[in-house]
Amino acid sequence: MIRAMPLIPLSPIDHVFTGRGAYPIEFVFSYAGAMDAGRLEESLRRALAVFPPVSSRFVRLPGGALAFEPWEGGCAFRVAESATGFAETDRRTVFLDPVDGREGEPLARVLLTRTPDGCVLGFSLSHAVADGYGYFHFLTSWARLFRGEPFPPPSHAREALFPAVDGNAAAPGPHAAGGLFRAGPRPEVDRARLRPHRHVLSRAELVAMHREAQEGNPVRLSHNDTAAAWLWKKYLVEWAGEDPSLDTYVSCPVDFRRIHPAAGPAYFGNAVALATASIPRGELSAAPIGDLATRVRRAVDAIDAEAAQRALAALESLRRAEGLKAMEECHVVHPRQGLLLTNLSRLPVPEVAFDAGPPVAFDILTPGVRGAVALPAPGGGIALRVFLPSA
Repeated sequence: MIRAMPLIPLSPIDHVFTGRGAYPIEFVFSYAGAMDAGRLEESLRRALAVFPPVSSRFVRLPGGALAFEPWEGGCAFRVAESATGFAETDRRTVFLDPVDGREGEPLARVLLTRTPDGCVLGFSLSHAVADGYGYFHFLTSWARLFRGEPFPPPSHAREALFPAVDGNAAAPGPHAAGGLFRAGPRPEVDRARLRPHRHVLSRAELVAMHREAQEGNPVRLSHNDTAAAWLWKKYLVEWAGEDPSLDTYVSCPVDFRRIHPAAGPAYFGNAVALATASIPRGELSAAPIGDLATRVRRAVDAIDAEAAQRALAALESLRRAEGLKAMEECHVVHPRQGLLLTNLSRLPVPEVAFDAGPPVAFDILTPGVRGAVALPAPGGGIALRVFLPSA
């Protein structure tokens, strides 16, 4: 049984990932051996007692905000069979039991699929519950608990991120609220039409691209900056339409756990602000990679504790003024002229180890339209996934 626990209010940034068009975080992990489903589910229940938002549902609070209410059905666990293995399956969403993330629905679902060559563990989690860091904090803690090992306890002090709102905070726009865009109601995500475009940048290619971008540049760039610049040129010249004066945008989530005094490494929830760089479409095709990478780096460096606090205040001000429907108009990526790149090149995937050992393969299936992720690739390169609707 889920123990009776107090409600946990959603923070301002959590509310962005509720309602229509709010995509969950989803990964699938392939294992070479079998898993004991009974032990797995029993350890999951113990992990949920430590991470109650994962086994929760949304409830309304006075004033229209939402809170997490611990609920026995808040994290569904199911076992299935598949006649094909992970590597042979093209549509790996069959290894997921996706969450809807609406009021009254489970906010997490776990699916264990037995395959001819082992098993696959799929985990779908409402983005309102946690960001990517929190997602893996839960998964690795669950795995350590399964193995009988200690793990760092999470902090659920979401009220620490509640800003003092004076009524003058700016509504979200291209240069406010941590890089969010207010661009009308978000569309529902059509999973059947979503296709990943895959690219691999080898270590040698990354180094050469970075060397070119860094030459004579006083701003110190990262490999992620240059990868963002490369994607910016590759996709947004075509996406942004014909008007050369229209701005194109690249956004990168910045984890502010290390810089915000109210957060910290144990904070379980969303602790991200968006660093957003822009350039007019007419200048994009001729812009050097170094120029675009510098714009990305300056946007990332501009996210400090004060900027994160301004973003939280703007979102809270908007929700109080216009309600939850306004949250469904907040986009993490510009719906026509933008791309979102999340750096996941240091994922602790080997630590998601149960009785079958560490995963032998994994895939990200988060249905974020116009979202891209940088994943680790063999030899020190990065594998890029860009999720786009098919024609």
